[in-house]
Amino acid sequence: MNVNAFIFTLPYMKFAEPRIAELSPKRLVGIHITTSYAENNTGILWRSFMPHRNKIQHKINNDLISLQVFPFDYFQSFNPTTTFEKWALVEVENHDTILEDMEHYSLSGGLYAVFEHKGMDTSIFQYIYATWIPESIYQLDNRPHFEILGEKYKQGSPLSEEEIWIPICLK
Repeated sequence: MNVNAFIFTLPYMKFAEPRIAELSPKRLVGIHITTSYAENNTGILWRSFMPHRNKIQHKINNDLISLQVFPFDYFQSFNPTTTFEKWALVEVENHDTILEDMEHYSLSGGLYAVFEHKGMDTSIFQYIYATWIPESIYQLDNRPHFEILGEKYKQGSPLSEEEIWIPICLK
């Protein structure tokens, strides 16, 4: 075995294979901003959302959803300054009652690769897009990407756990 290849792939060995899930459509409520990875206003978004999350009616659970809507060709020529929509959301039974300054979002269903992620290591995204997808039988689908921040999510903690949902379709 080439030692350099072993050293290069070693960090990715800690990432488990995803489960493949068919997501049903979901009704969500929250707020959004336009941002980029270079600008990264995620903290501002969540600081605006969190004081109001418990006022949202008809919540299905206490999970938080961090959702990204990328432009159609975003991953074909990645540029960290390219803007996209970033949402802070919760799932609701219906959109009948929405707080002022909140918006509803309808997430269509579809096939997703779901990665269980523990800790704060963001290299999982490099693994997903640069290794797992190219080596799998799937390709990215043009639908929202999101993370479910459930009861085991602890911002800034190495003990934090979340699910990363990546939209896929067969190649």
